[in-house]
Amino acid sequence: MASYSKLSDLFPIQSQLDYALEDATTQEKKENLVHQYLHKIDEKGDLIIPDFEEGLEWLNTDGPLSFRKELSGKVVVLDFFTYCCINCMHLLPDLHQLEQSYTVEDGLVVVGVHSAKFPNEKVLQNVCSAVLRYDITHPVVNDSDARLWQDLEVSCWPTLVLLGPRGNLLFSLVGEGHREQLFLFTAAALKHYRELGLLKDHDVGIKLYRESLPPSILSFPGKIAMDPRSKRLAIADTGHHRVLVISNTGQVLHTIGGPSSGRQDGNLSEAQFSSPQGVFIKGDTVYVADTENHLVRKINLSEGKVSTLAGIGVQGTDKEGGAPGPEQPISSPWDVTLGNAGGDVLWIAMAGTHQIWALFLEDGKLPKGSNSKKGTCVRFAGSGNEENRNNAYPHKAGLAQPSGLALAPTEPWECLFIADSESSTIRSLSLKDGAVKHVVGGERDPLNLFAFGDVDGKGIDAKLQHPLGVCWDEGNSLLYVADSYNHKIKVVDPKTKQCRVLAGTGKAGNGLGPSFLDSSFNEPGGLCLGEGGKLLYVADTNNHCIKVLDLETKTVSLFPILVQQEVDAVITTATSNTPAVRKLPKLPKSAPVLTMPSITVSSGQSVTLSLKLALPAGTKLTEEAPSFWSLSAEGNEWLLEGRAVMGSIGDLSEPISIVSSIPAAPASPDPILTLDVWVYCCLVGGGACMMKAVSFKQPLLIGSTPQEGSVAVTLEHAF
Repeated sequence: MASYSKLSDLFPIQSQLDYALEDATTQEKKENLVHQYLHKIDEKGDLIIPDFEEGLEWLNTDGPLSFRKELSGKVVVLDFFTYCCINCMHLLPDLHQLEQSYTVEDGLVVVGVHSAKFPNEKVLQNVCSAVLRYDITHPVVNDSDARLWQDLEVSCWPTLVLLGPRGNLLFSLVGEGHREQLFLFTAAALKHYRELGLLKDHDVGIKLYRESLPPSILSFPGKIAMDPRSKRLAIADTGHHRVLVISNTGQVLHTIGGPSSGRQDGNLSEAQFSSPQGVFIKGDTVYVADTENHLVRKINLSEGKVSTLAGIGVQGTDKEGGAPGPEQPISSPWDVTLGNAGGDVLWIAMAGTHQIWALFLEDGKLPKGSNSKKGTCVRFAGSGNEENRNNAYPHKAGLAQPSGLALAPTEPWECLFIADSESSTIRSLSLKDGAVKHVVGGERDPLNLFAFGDVDGKGIDAKLQHPLGVCWDEGNSLLYVADSYNHKIKVVDPKTKQCRVLAGTGKAGNGLGPSFLDSSFNEPGGLCLGEGGKLLYVADTNNHCIKVLDLETKTVSLFPILVQQEVDAVITTATSNTPAVRKLPKLPKSAPVLTMPSITVSSGQSVTLSLKLALPAGTKLTEEAPSFWSLSAEGNEWLLEGRAVMGSIGDLSEPISIVSSIPAAPASPDPILTLDVWVYCCLVGGGACMMKAVSFKQPLLIGSTPQEGSVAVTLEHAF
């Protein structure tokens, strides 16, 4: 059996290089040191690593890759990562720039080796979603049992391993923040092996997963917030790099940013974001955690302007703060909420440094802190060490990638509730004395970040898995939790520390009911309450949608989002030069598809579809979100020539007639008409709004003898 090397065989050799590089004063000296090191490594000739295990699942490639075949003759950068890890996310821009600098033809291939921390991260579909969400364009292998990780004795996320063209160990970089060494080592290795004639320029069969997916109105929405007065919603449409402001009936009022990432202040039409997460809306102001730009932004809807409140646009490492916002480097802000500390303050979940920060919008003072001037951005809680450590002194507490914030401003709470994702806990941060306390989840050992699960219970007996969102119900003194990797919504009573499931099956899915526990989610990331605490809005991230939980009727519905330009006509007519292809919302998977009995018609006749619909009890059509129908005949568009193929639905008291004509010379004897219907309705008493859909398929059998007149058929459905 072949003998393979592991990272511990490399460390004694590379450590000598690392020490020498620290003393090198010029770039030329550094390059010479690395060049000498590569010659030394080649002389050893025995640092070969084992190949990928057979049968693993690959993304962004035509098929599996092997060090002995497809990757032979390449310098390979292995990125050992797990997709929840903020430090792993911080590496991605460096890898992206590296791939921009050196192509596969130049001899470089980056391979992401996904080695999961959480059980949920072992599932291929969830890894697929992460690859899309983070715009990863290099090959990724789902090493769900971490076999290569174990073979090489990798010890932490992220770890980069650079290999030579024989699958031989060259370098290892542990953790984030090694961009200079990564580029130095990669450039030197490419030059060295090119001069030796060992590099090959062949393709490795990269095929991007994202190119196989249909477009959607939302893409990985991270967070959602509601202004209780105007009832407008702000949605972080994270995958589209934009923020949407929407009415409570689903009408898009403002679209700011997107579709590609960028960094730009100014008018709403020109502003750009990069994977925004947290949003908070009050009146005409929306505060945004612009996560991958490492900024906190402000959208002023009345002035039509976007400005930067904090951050310099690159990842910061400062764990103290205290500078004016636009001069203060920050790291991966994940959520924001507005509060008070002697004056208005914006609380920030700073996932990148495992802390909670404060951005003073007015002069104020933190508990156990000094006075701060308006505009100051400063740490509130968290040592910066990634821990599950509670403490009466906020700076001595340890957090682990805080990702969600909820303000409970009144007695007896007066605190921030924190979704501390990597410790799988919910914590509280007192606004009176700064004490950080445990609420539910995790365990007592502050260094154990692996105490996760899916267990209802009290305090430490309850178990969560990477929660990303929290929402406070002040009227009932309850805390709602997006238990993201368990695909559930849970509810916590902070007085008794009891935690129980509210909605979700525990398996990733996209089902709607009939009850809370029969409904399914896929890594929900954000929550907010609406309609006086009657409705709970959920950013169902990996399902690319918003769902609404009616807390009174215990039902779940899909929140309709109407982009006006997608349905911009009451009637559209098909012509011979214009096939019936329209921009339409995608039918939800839950929409019933009703195949009707075949009807016999003849050339020269018309077919009249009589549509009868009944709304759910207690609801009415939504005026602000026009309902409509669309008629199609895939492969047989000749059926639609000269006829309406789309129409509005404004009154359901009478049947809606939709007509199609059979020409004198039909091109097919058995076409199928498809009538898709989208209905937007709200409760008569106000509150919950929902979108309902149904698809009718009407097969036709066309006789050979021409006839006149019309054949009528009734299409009936009760939602």
